[in-house]
Amino acid sequence: MAAPGTAAVSGGQAEGAAAVRALARLSPQGENGVGGRAVRVGTRRSQLARIQTDSVVEMLRELYPNLHFEIVAMSTTGDKILDTALSKIGEKSLFTKELENALERNEVDLVVHSLKDLPTSLPPGFTIGAVCKRENPLDAVVFHPKNCGKTLSLLPEKSVIGTSSLRRAAQLKKKFPQLEFRDIRGNLNTRLKKLDEKEDFSAIILAAAGLKRMGWENRIGQLLSPEDCLYAVGQGALAVEVRAKDQEILNMVSALHDADTVLCCIAERAFMKRLEGGCSVPVAVNTVLKDGQLYLTGAVYSLDGSDSLRETMQTSVHYPQQNEDGPNDDVQRVGITAKNVPGQAQEAAENLGVELASLLLSKGAKHILSVARQLNDAH
Repeated sequence: MAAPGTAAVSGGQAEGAAAVRALARLSPQGENGVGGRAVRVGTRRSQLARIQTDSVVEMLRELYPNLHFEIVAMSTTGDKILDTALSKIGEKSLFTKELENALERNEVDLVVHSLKDLPTSLPPGFTIGAVCKRENPLDAVVFHPKNCGKTLSLLPEKSVIGTSSLRRAAQLKKKFPQLEFRDIRGNLNTRLKKLDEKEDFSAIILAAAGLKRMGWENRIGQLLSPEDCLYAVGQGALAVEVRAKDQEILNMVSALHDADTVLCCIAERAFMKRLEGGCSVPVAVNTVLKDGQLYLTGAVYSLDGSDSLRETMQTSVHYPQQNEDGPNDDVQRVGITAKNVPGQAQEAAENLGVELASLLLSKGAKHILSVARQLNDAH
C-alpha cells in the first residue's frame, strides 16, 4: 500500500504546514495559537483518556512547535454511571456527548476519543479530522494473581470472567462453555483493582491497546487471536473530533491521519453502520491491509454465542493520491474526513464494509441482532 500511504504522509505534512501558516495569520502574537490563544484539546478525565490525549498533543507539538496547546478535561455520562452495564444504558454517545457539547460551544477546538466510543453517525457539524496509527486492536486476558501463567482453557470449570462487552462475552461463551461471564464496569484502574483485591473474578478481558498505553503490558496473560475473539469496530485507534467547518483546525489535525488505519476503520465503521450495530448488540470485526488489498472479516452473534454469522471479503485500495480539490474536497465517510488519503481508496473501503454487512443481512443477521437487542433490553 506504498502509493496511498506515501501520498497520505506527504499530503498531510503539506496541508499541516499550510495550516500553521493560516493559524499564524490569525494570531496577533505570531504562531502561538488560534486567534492569539491556545489550541484547546478536550478529553475525558480518566487516566487512560489523559494518556491518549497527551500522546496526540505530543504529536501535534512536534508538527507545530510554535503553537500552544491546552488540555481541558471533563467527565462524561459513561464515566458517571458505573453501576449499569454499558449495553443497558442505551445511549449511543455515552463517552462523547459532553465533549461534543464543549466543541459546539467553542470551549474546546478538538477532542481526542477512542474511536470505538464514537458512533458511526456523528451529530451534524462534527467530523473525525484524524485517525491516528492503530495500536494492537486485539483483546487481552488479565488473570487474577492466583491464575498467573494460565490461559482461559486451563481455568477450572465455572471460573468467572469479567467483561463489560456483549461482543466479547458472546464469542467467548461459545468458545469456552465451561466458564461463566459477568459484567464488570469502571475504568481500567478500577477493573484491575476489582480483579486483584477480590476473589470475584478469575480473569477479566480488556483491550490490549489500553493496557499497553497505560504501561501495563506485563499484565497481559493471553492475547486473544481473531480466531478466538474478533475485536470491536475501531478498537485500538484514536480519533480526533473537530468542528466540520473549522478549516484551520481540520487542516492542522489531518497531518495525524495514518492512511492504513483510516482505510481499515472506514471499512469497519461502514460495516457496523449498515448493520445498525452498537454496544447493545454483539458485532465484531478483523481487518488486514496487505499489498494494497483490504480484507475485512465481520460477524454478528446471539448473546450466548450459539447463533452466529461470519464472513470475509476483500477489495483493492491501491490508488494513487490525486489532487481532488472541488466540491467533494471535504467528503465525510462514516464520520471521517481524510482528504489526504486517496478518495478512491476510501470509497472502496466504505463499499467493502457495506457489501459485507449486506451479505450477512442476506443470510439472516437482522434476526440474530434483533433477538439479541430484545434479550438485552429485557434483562
